[in-house]
Formats: sequence, structure tokens, C-alpha cells
Amino acid sequence: MRFITKTLSTLVLNALLLSSVAMASTELPGEGIRVQPLQSSLPEETFQTLLVSKLMGRLGYDVQTVQEVDYNVAYASVAQGDGTFLAFNWIPLHNHKYEQAGGDKVFFRQGTYASGAAQGYLIDKQTATRHGITNLGQLKEPKLAALFDGDGDGKADLVGCNPGWGCEEAINHHLDEFGLTPTVTHKQGNYAALIADTRARYQSGKPVLYYTWIPYWLSSELVPGRDVVWLEVPADAKDAAQTRLPNGKNYGFTVNSMHIVANKAFTEANPAAAKLFSIIKLPLNDINIQNGLMNKGQNKPADVERHAEAWLKGHEALVNDWLTQARAAVQ
Repeated sequence: MRFITKTLSTLVLNALLLSSVAMASTELPGEGIRVQPLQSSLPEETFQTLLVSKLMGRLGYDVQTVQEVDYNVAYASVAQGDGTFLAFNWIPLHNHKYEQAGGDKVFFRQGTYASGAAQGYLIDKQTATRHGITNLGQLKEPKLAALFDGDGDGKADLVGCNPGWGCEEAINHHLDEFGLTPTVTHKQGNYAALIADTRARYQSGKPVLYYTWIPYWLSSELVPGRDVVWLEVPADAKDAAQTRLPNGKNYGFTVNSMHIVANKAFTEANPAAAKLFSIIKLPLNDINIQNGLMNKGQNKPADVERHAEAWLKGHEALVNDWLTQARAAVQ
């Protein structure tokens, strides 16, 4: 009798242990699985990347510190499996990079992380009003282009994109297409440093010409419509039908959406992660607000960590729903 009782007790204990293990694996489907997030050197990308990393951590994944690499390297690394995901796939801006690295054959991309990302060229409102400049094509006129000359070569200095960024190719294409290369120079280097110089020029009352995008903190400092104005592109632009906005304006770029791109083999083996990547959504204005805080001095890693935790806590019900859906994907 004692033997039977002892045997039954052992069976019950084993059942409870197995149940506990099953529950743990359901709650933490990524337990012990390494994840390597990637992003570019832009510090403003950290917030979006960190939110995804933290949610992956709540599913049990062993999330490594984000690695900063060039966009081309990021796509290649995720395609090869050296990186797990990047949270900055811009459509259509990064279409060429995505396809060049292998496209849908090697990447998982479902859902939209953020939408409504605008981009284009701006000049200070004072110069635009004084000289009647509304269109980038007007800078074919040497006298108008010279207004934005900062280095004394007589050509306009257009502050553009870092080498390797998706916008670099688009800007160079526009300058060629509109016949602007004789009068406009695409200034490249460290974008943050170039924009700091641009702000200093603006504050000293000098004309400025630059490319930027939204979400980015700059447009909360140099506010379109108040301090600066968007420039349209010539009406005969080859991509006019694709880049014209609903209000009839054409700034030369389509409104982009941002997506999470992950290694396809990883998501096939990790349905919880795949589900999470496909359902996370972040309002564009929330990115603007956080980027604005960084510009005002809250830009240390601990600050961004605090911003991410605050966002997750402030959207607790939504976050819990995402995690529930992700866990259910493995059942």
C-alpha cells in the first residue's frame, strides 16, 4: 500500500513539474534563444529598436545589445542570420536595399510598424518669401543658388544624407534629373553635425537649404510653415505620379512607412517572434515626441531606456495584448 501511495505521489509530482515546464515555455517561448538587433548610427533610431527588443525580452528571448552598422550592412547581416532584426525598413526608400540583400526569400516582413513618414527639401521662410522660391528647380538659376552658398564656390550647399543611406541615391537622382548639378552641391558627411551647422546658420539669419524627414526632431525646432518651407520639385519629374501628395503638392518623395525586417529562417523557427513583429505599431507622433526629448538633452542610453519603459507602461493593455497574441502563435 505504501508503495502504491508513493508511486502515485511521484506521478502527481512529475505531472505538476511537466505542467510547470509547459506553462513556462508558453509564457517564455523564446527562452534561451539569442536575438541580435541592428540599427544605423542614428541615435534617434534607438527608441524604436529598444521597444521591440524589450518586448522580445518579455517573451524570454536572450536579446543582445543593439549593434550599430551601416544600412547596407544591416540588411546583409539580417539576410545571413548574423543579425536578427532591424526596425527601420522604409518603404519605398529602402526597396533597393531590401531587394539587393535577397528580398522576400530571406526576409520576414509583415505588418507596418509606423506610417506617414514624410521627407523632402526645405529652405528658410525668409529667403523663400523674399526671392519667391517655392520649387527646387528654381536653383538652376545661379543667382538664386548662390544665396545658399556656404563655402564660397558659388553653388548652393544642400545638406543631404550620409553615404549609404537610402536618401543619398534619391537626392543625387533629383540633382541629375533636374539639371541642378552645375549649381547645387550635395553636402554629405555626418548628418547630425551638418544639421547642427545648418541650425547655426539659420539662427544667424543666413539662408539654409537641407533635406530631412519626419519623424526627426529637427522639424520641431525649425517648424515647417513657421520657420522653413517645403520645396516642391519640377512638374515634369519622372516620378511625379508616385510622389504627388493628396493635396496636390509634390516634394519629390512618396510618404513612407516603416517596417520591422527579420531573418526569415529565424521567424519560421520562432512563430512567437514572427507574430510580434507583425502586430507592433508605433504612432509617428510618439516618435517625434521622444526624438524631441533627445534633442533637448535627454539623449543618454539611460534616458532612452527610461523613455521606452515609460511608453510600455503607458500602453500596458495594448502591450499585454501583443504578448498574448505572440504566445498564442506557438500553441
